[in-house]
Amino acid sequence: MASSVTPSRGMRDFLPADKAQRERVLGVIRNTFRSHGFDEIETPVMEDSDRLHAGLGGDNEKLAFAVMKRALTTDDLRAADQPLDLADLGLRFDLTVPLARFYASHRGELPTVFRSIQIGPVWRAERPQKGRYRQFVQCDIDIIGEAGPIAEVELITATVATIDALGLDGCSIRINDRRLLTSALELLGFPPKEHEPVLVTIDKLDKIGHDGVITELRDRGFPAGPVDALNEFFTRPVATELLPFGEAAIRKALPEGVDPVAVAELAAIGEAATEVVGRDVVEFDPWLVRGMGYYTGTIFEVAHPSVNYSLGGGGRYDGMIGRFLGSDVPAVGFSLGFERIVELVELESSEVADAVALIHDPTMSPAALLGLKAALVADGRRVRVERRPKNVKPLLDQLVAAGFGSYAFVDATTVTPEFKQLG
Repeated sequence: MASSVTPSRGMRDFLPADKAQRERVLGVIRNTFRSHGFDEIETPVMEDSDRLHAGLGGDNEKLAFAVMKRALTTDDLRAADQPLDLADLGLRFDLTVPLARFYASHRGELPTVFRSIQIGPVWRAERPQKGRYRQFVQCDIDIIGEAGPIAEVELITATVATIDALGLDGCSIRINDRRLLTSALELLGFPPKEHEPVLVTIDKLDKIGHDGVITELRDRGFPAGPVDALNEFFTRPVATELLPFGEAAIRKALPEGVDPVAVAELAAIGEAATEVVGRDVVEFDPWLVRGMGYYTGTIFEVAHPSVNYSLGGGGRYDGMIGRFLGSDVPAVGFSLGFERIVELVELESSEVADAVALIHDPTMSPAALLGLKAALVADGRRVRVERRPKNVKPLLDQLVAAGFGSYAFVDATTVTPEFKQLG
């Protein structure tokens, strides 16, 4: 019986047309990021296992693929207390942890404020399902070394410009601050040690609703008083007037007395981003959590009216790089969900007009055929040679699908090919 030839679960092959479309989308993303002053770097696909499991990646650490040490013996297997004892490397599960390590390694060679682009595959041991893969591409921009709100505004405006450049007009940025979340929980009566596990449940608000969040918190045994206070806050009467984004709107959506500094800073970021973009682009979401535990301040997600899921997200993670350097360095990043975006975008190839096919007589000599091809390539064309079949139509259809714009029949007597349009 023949073995399976399909990709491993959660992995995918891409046919030429699909790959070309992905590269076109990546080209727009990369060029727009660069136009906003970001520089592209590259990091290894594997990092030390201890680094990937140092508490920086939140729940994603549980999904990391481990790479076993070389030359393991049965004695090594018996001596291991846990599976990770057998691993010294792992596939990266995001691009943020590698960036933090990269910056710590190369800090002396980088500008004081470093604006980074990272685009590449990451791996997570997800349960494969529609829209969720074990290997997928992330497109990250990060600003390291800037503690002020200019970093968040710059990331938001670059991200909105990128989404717009892909033809997905009308996106918005949902924004919150981890300090506001913890301040709100404290005001509701949750002790600090319970903040993170409570936020894990609140992060499911979009999926299970207010009632589901309260039920889960009760089932998990959190104190009744704070849970009742949260339920009362969820179900409180709310005035219907809409306030413009700003401090008043933020305070209205949260328990009275939340961190005033965080409120003012978040309002300033949103107002500045709206002014730069030129439209109302920022929406305050009081219960936006973002699951990564390393976020220390602003957090955000990209929303688009055509879908009910986010197209990317990020936030400020001022404490992460300090794990490597011993002193904290301000950092904030934004990651686009490439696999979600590429399914929504249709970009026409800019190469079609310059992509030509030479359909040659089977008796034509290689030297004559490839001489014609070389001349066209030297002229800046993309050229493919194809043997002329009895039935030409299927071949022409394949050339259209592959992005070719014209073709010519050639034989040993051809000096200048006469091209005809495809499609």
